[in-house]
Amino acid sequence: MGSRSRERREEAVQGTNDSSALSKSSLAARGYVQDAFTALLVRRTARRAPLIHRGYYVRARAVQHCVRAFLGRTCALPDVPRPQILSLGAGSDSLYFRLKTVGCLARASVWEVDFPDVARRKAERIGETPELCSLTGPFQKGDPGSALCFESLDYRILGLDLRQLQRLDEALAAAGLDAASPTLLLAEAVLTYLESDSAAALIAWAAQRFPNSLFVVYEQMRPLDAFGQFMLQHFRQLNSPLHGLDRFPDVEAQRRRFLQAGWTACSAMDMNEFYRCFLPAEERRRMENLEPFDEFEEWHLKCAHYFILAASRGDIVSQTLVFPPTETFPRVDPASPSGVFPACVVTNDSQSPNLKRYGHDSVLLSPGIILSAGGFGEQEGRHCRVSKFHLLSRYRDFEWKGSQICSWGTGAQWDGRLYHTMTRLSDIQVLVLGGRLSPVSPALDVLQLHFRKSKNNTIEDLNVKVIKVGPKEDSTLSCWRHSTTEVSYQNQKYLFVYGGRSVSEPVLSDWHFLHVGTMAWVRIPVEGEAPEARHSHSACSWQGGALIAGGLGASEEPLSSVLFLRPISCGFLWESINVQPPITPRYSHTSHVVNGQLLLVGGVWIHSSSVPGVTVINLTTGLSSEYQVDTTCVPWPLMLHNHTSILLPEEQQLLLLGGGGNCFSFGTYFNPHIVILDLSSLSAGQ
Repeated sequence: MGSRSRERREEAVQGTNDSSALSKSSLAARGYVQDAFTALLVRRTARRAPLIHRGYYVRARAVQHCVRAFLGRTCALPDVPRPQILSLGAGSDSLYFRLKTVGCLARASVWEVDFPDVARRKAERIGETPELCSLTGPFQKGDPGSALCFESLDYRILGLDLRQLQRLDEALAAAGLDAASPTLLLAEAVLTYLESDSAAALIAWAAQRFPNSLFVVYEQMRPLDAFGQFMLQHFRQLNSPLHGLDRFPDVEAQRRRFLQAGWTACSAMDMNEFYRCFLPAEERRRMENLEPFDEFEEWHLKCAHYFILAASRGDIVSQTLVFPPTETFPRVDPASPSGVFPACVVTNDSQSPNLKRYGHDSVLLSPGIILSAGGFGEQEGRHCRVSKFHLLSRYRDFEWKGSQICSWGTGAQWDGRLYHTMTRLSDIQVLVLGGRLSPVSPALDVLQLHFRKSKNNTIEDLNVKVIKVGPKEDSTLSCWRHSTTEVSYQNQKYLFVYGGRSVSEPVLSDWHFLHVGTMAWVRIPVEGEAPEARHSHSACSWQGGALIAGGLGASEEPLSSVLFLRPISCGFLWESINVQPPITPRYSHTSHVVNGQLLLVGGVWIHSSSVPGVTVINLTTGLSSEYQVDTTCVPWPLMLHNHTSILLPEEQQLLLLGGGGNCFSFGTYFNPHIVILDLSSLSAGQ
């Protein structure tokens, strides 16, 4: 690598510090954490999205947990040298000031290391800010040629390259760092920006240099799945590629990495596990209620792709004090695959409009004609709530053509809702229920979509008219992420609307019956134990009732239950289906019944590090099996959440339409292609 290329790479890495500092400042401004100092250390301000806030919140709490455990242990021991914190790649972090203001540095000191430009800029900022100087006490700035940029009684900032270990070692010793004292080394999103050999050398140097120490690392992992691939692409585009994830892709590989480098004990977990196991329930509820939020898939996926690790050496500091064993987050890995469903991209006219969106719904209008509406996606070159209808029509045996439908008449306009449901009433009528315009604005109108062909009488010339039906702003359904399933009672068709969430309730347990003929809400007796509240579950019709599977429950916990709303003479009865082996809890998936088997397609889960494929449940025996999706012929990545799916039973195929999400700070991803799953192996195994 040339010197200019290396300089550009270093500048890009330093740029990630600036972005991170703005996110931390926004985090504190919204009340997620108590931090009055980050805003003093950065010159600009920015309002981040709730998803970014959540991601930085769990990062801050994880690091805070480790720092408190270290100081709580070492500062309480008699006859122990003064504890030290060495923050590697500290950037604009305010850790020193937060610890100082709450009295945690009475017997401890902080050293920080970062690129010389970053360190000097921080030292200058502290020196010109009275609120910060009042906490550091008397200080000195280093000479222009010195690595030491700032020095006070308990705080030192050094400008050094972490790849130059001999100079790092000498400069730290000259600045008073005592290798024999209990030392906490912090590396927040640092090691992955170092090339693998440099990171390995740094880990081994720390193990050899500090005999009583704790090394805490927070960074990315799981590069091989769809979210991980998009994450890697993001950092490559920033000219700050992530290193080492191919060699250390998960928490077990990271543990081995540190143990083999000379650390005597090591614990690591992803951020979903940390959030569930080491934050009190009341604190989680406080955080979850700070801002309107509706990006659960991306929140859980972000947490699944970052880890917190604590490696220890010596008797004074033990990683078990930081992360004691817990049974509150059981791993529920899916069974070994029983088979594979091949996947391929739908052959599509290159001039046809794409279906890049998520949070939409799709319905089979008639054989070979699929309508999709709503959601968030690409429209006219920008990302927005989609207002145009998408029609997918088959014009040859295995070829489909996409088109956009125009509105006709003077009816209502599509209001841009997402997370709604659509139900086919006839070849020319679709009912739209629920959905939201924003996390604080439910879509209250019940809509009917009426279709007609133009004078050319071709599918391409199909038009749609949007009509509001029922009472204006029907408050019966002020929800989204619910399900709507066709059921039968006394030879009458009803739509069973279940679950979801609303502005006032994060998760709903109620249900409603809509009589299809009169479009009136009716009461029908339902017996049995009501299932726990949920949203983002799947639902499909079976034997006149409804099958409900998975979902996100209270406390934002994925569910594994499979339930059947069974028709009985006086109404319906809730029954629980005993599935063996138990399935991995999931949500944001889709489901279909094929030959007496329930298929759960994709979704998001947090209790397993594997990638959801298709779970098949025999509805007679309750036995479950797992099928992988073979994406060899599908451009990667393919995100199987926030998608819709349409079953083509005669062809033994499943069409996957749309899907994706707002992937933390990495950008928004939409699946670019419609994908077909070949289900023929399922029937062949019967």
